[in-house]
Amino acid sequence: MSTITESLLVGLIGDGITASLTPPMHEREAAACGLHYLYRPVDLAVNGRSAADVGDLLRYGRDLGFNAFNITHPCKQLVLEHLDEVSEDAARLGAVNTVLIQDGRFIGHNTDYSGFATALAQGLPDAALDAVVQLGAGGAGAAVAYALLKAGTRELTLIDLDPERTRERAAALAALFPDAVVRPGSREDLAPALSSADGFVQATPVGMHSHPGLPLDPELLRPETWVADVIYRPVRTQLVDAAEARGCRVLDGGHMAVGQAVDAFRLISGVEPDAARMRAHFLELVNSGR
Repeated sequence: MSTITESLLVGLIGDGITASLTPPMHEREAAACGLHYLYRPVDLAVNGRSAADVGDLLRYGRDLGFNAFNITHPCKQLVLEHLDEVSEDAARLGAVNTVLIQDGRFIGHNTDYSGFATALAQGLPDAALDAVVQLGAGGAGAAVAYALLKAGTRELTLIDLDPERTRERAAALAALFPDAVVRPGSREDLAPALSSADGFVQATPVGMHSHPGLPLDPELLRPETWVADVIYRPVRTQLVDAAEARGCRVLDGGHMAVGQAVDAFRLISGVEPDAARMRAHFLELVNSGR
């Protein structure tokens, strides 16, 4: 565990992450906590590295005195074979996004799922979770689905453009949560599934600045159904606006982004961050165009 006087050197390994908000968000919170904390992006594209080099980058970082790394696309699964220890949830998910370096050992955690779980609990308190429809079964979708099932979802309908990935993800989750029903579906199943769902989660790239638009017809959303988006650039996606107009309770993607950062900061520093302050950091960075 870190002390207030200790310097911390942290990195983010991923592709196309030079403009990530994670480094400034961590550094601002560290400054508010009185920590000496430097967070550097290690962009595979900029450095001419491939995702397969993640193990070498971890070892170089350890030798250069880094305390921890966050790991993002496309390395969250590839990094597993290079770790000495993995938390139970990260092992069950088969993905790591935070690696602590302690006594020369690499210890993996996953704060994507815990970040969404916290976001859901705090942003939509008392939301019914029995039946949820999720659009998107990729990396972010896997973490979100795991969080939903761990939080008590009894029926989860997974829908993705890739039928094989949907079936595989549903089968893997069903094995982890045998008391729940995890059902793979297609776009044709969206309307009937939403007709009785407590919640809807959008975990595809649709809605990002680079992929504008709506992932579904808002007319399918009932006012009784809560809606969560994982997109945080922009924070106010077309889906969030449309769902609110329908009378739905909504959870913007910024809550998950901040939630995973809060959990990672705690793991890395040993200091309890101020979650509200980190969300304020995040919103200021997003609104400033960072």
